[in-house]
Amino acid sequence: MASVRDEPFDRLERFYDAVPRDGAHTEDFGGLVLFVRDGAGWPFYARPRLDATDPPSAADVTAVRQRQRDLGLPEAFEWVHENHPDLLAVARSAGLAVLEAPLMVLDPAALPPPGDFATTTPVRILDPQAPTFAADVAARRAVAAVGFAAPGTEVGTAGPAARDTALVELPVDSLDEERTRTAAGRRISAVVELPGQGAVASGMALRVAEVAEIAGIATLPTARRRGLGAAVTAALARRLLDDGTNLIFLSAGSEEIARVYLRVGFRRIGTACIAEPAPVG
Repeated sequence: MASVRDEPFDRLERFYDAVPRDGAHTEDFGGLVLFVRDGAGWPFYARPRLDATDPPSAADVTAVRQRQRDLGLPEAFEWVHENHPDLLAVARSAGLAVLEAPLMVLDPAALPPPGDFATTTPVRILDPQAPTFAADVAARRAVAAVGFAAPGTEVGTAGPAARDTALVELPVDSLDEERTRTAAGRRISAVVELPGQGAVASGMALRVAEVAEIAGIATLPTARRRGLGAAVTAALARRLLDDGTNLIFLSAGSEEIARVYLRVGFRRIGTACIAEPAPVG
């Protein structure tokens, strides 16, 4: 089956390939490339090679999974379905479960003005030079850990106490990476803080040249249904546009979550596939 491979899909493909390269080395397995992080930090994924002449095969997937196990890495694969339409069946035949996430691109003209997502405390973009930067990044990550542990948009019981339990002091090299990438404009982080509660919503953006992905949008379950996730998304999108970014995209975890991003001006253009081993039984 032929792939789409047109604008903006080609730009997205190049973005996904470029993001890990300044913090990882690569290993090729047929039509796939595995990104192996150098040093501490969140592990990367395997995805189709930009320069591959043949599409990834089931044997390629199996070889990558074995290498990931040998290295103690999660067996994780990512790709854009429109660019690699045959890989969905191949991944499933190799024993992977695939999340088909709505792939959405911002229409800048549809981005609402800041007042449309008013909160009691405005969205704060993290400053890499601020003395609180380490604590701010730790809070952003803790909010994400609690938020993603209870997926969806329903109000729940996990709140600031759960966030504080999830707080982890960042290793020096991880903090240095955050600070360096933020100062260079390659990463933007944002939080919403409520009086007496601290950070209750957070998110980030990864930027390569004029393309950026908004990711990790999370809200503590106790603070949901207040528009905070939409506010964080809109603030990040606005900052990216101000910085000259002309293609801003994200992958929604579900159709329900995609409706939140529709309110911010994002429109679906395709499907992002995220694969991991299928549960046993």
